[in-house]
Formats: sequence, C-alpha cells, structure tokens
Amino acid sequence: MPAQASYVEYYPTIKDLPEGERPRERLEHYGAGALSTAELLAIILRVGTRDENVLRLAQRLLTTYGGLAGLAQAPFSDLMAVKGLGAAKITQLKAAFELGRRLLVAAPHERPVVKSPADAANLLMMEMAVLEQEHLRTILLDSKNHVLRIHTVYIGSLNSAVVRVGELFREAIRLNCAALIVAHNHPSGDPTPSPEDVHVTRQIVEAGKLLSIDVLDHLIISQARWVSLKERGLGF
Repeated sequence: MPAQASYVEYYPTIKDLPEGERPRERLEHYGAGALSTAELLAIILRVGTRDENVLRLAQRLLTTYGGLAGLAQAPFSDLMAVKGLGAAKITQLKAAFELGRRLLVAAPHERPVVKSPADAANLLMMEMAVLEQEHLRTILLDSKNHVLRIHTVYIGSLNSAVVRVGELFREAIRLNCAALIVAHNHPSGDPTPSPEDVHVTRQIVEAGKLLSIDVLDHLIISQARWVSLKERGLGF
C-alpha cells in the first residue's frame, strides 16, 4: 500500500517574488507612497522566519497591535515575545517610528489641526477604543491648535487620588504648549462621565489656568462612542 503523501504549506520569500513585485524594487520605481503599510514594514524588518515570510510577519504585527499606531506604542519587552522578532529588528522599528515622530514635530504645516471635539476624537478612537485598561492621554497643541504630540500620561483606573496634575502638564510645559486636550477611555464601553471624571476635569482646568495652558476639552472614549465634557458643560 503506497505511503500517503504529506503536504507542507509553503509561503514564498521576498526573493521568490518576481523582481518587479518586491517591496524594495517597487519603492525604487514607484515611490514609498505606492507601497502598503505591511510592505514598508517588511523593508525595515528585511527577513522573516523559517515558517513565515517577512510580508506575512509584517501583516501579523499590524493585525496583532491594531495597526501602525498600536505597533508604535508597543513596549520593547512585549515585542521581544513575538515570534520572528529579535532585539535588532525591534530596535530598527523603534528608530523608524521615532524618526517619523520627529519629522512630524519638525514640519508644523503637516501636523493635524484640532478645530472641534470630533477632530480630537478621530485622532484617538482607532487605538484607544480597543484598550483593555484605562489610559489617560493628552493631545498637546500649539497656539494655532496644531498637534505637537499625543502623550500617554497614565495607565490604570482614573481617580483624583492617583492622577497627579503636575505630571499631566509636565510634557506640555516641556514642549511649551499653548493648549491641550485631555482624553481617557472607558473599557466598559459606556462613555458616560462619572462624578470622579468631572471632579478630575475641574482640577485639571484650574491647574491649566495657573500655568497659562488652555485645557480645551476632556474626552471620554469607548468602543463605539465618545463624549466631550466641554460640550456638556461638565468641569468647565
């Protein structure tokens, strides 16, 4: 009786692709804008593993961390646990993300402008809506409401005993910001402000007045909705 044939799933490497379809060659001929995010990541990562080509590794990273923003925020130690990544590759990724952040700061005309609570929510929803813990973040703005940076201040349950107002403004002072927007998420899925949320907001607004930094809003973000405390007149 003949032995049953076994099959091994095969994924081509970058070198197996036709030359015109390889990410590096496509970037050279058509420009970086013609490549997908996964292809750009693959160029940085260079090689995959025995079981997975580099394009699949790049796509797996984007899926695991919810896109480029989530991957950029991932701690070094977490990435070290990902199959196919080592210290050298993670260092290259972190360096690339930091260069992108510095370019954003160096080119103010390219920075997003926040003109409404919806503008601010759109900057944060994709990432913060899926977080399993509460994160307190600030959107730091210049005098024309251009975004200078989105800064994570605190991770954990939000209450006035834990949130240190001085810590919240530290990065804003360092960057000489004119204004900021505070945001935190409710992992429960209900963005309704709690009495503690309103109390903390009132403290932050008062501190901003003392520091001459305008606190424009406090957003609460959930999985599908967000609430502006400024629009509701809570804490302002």
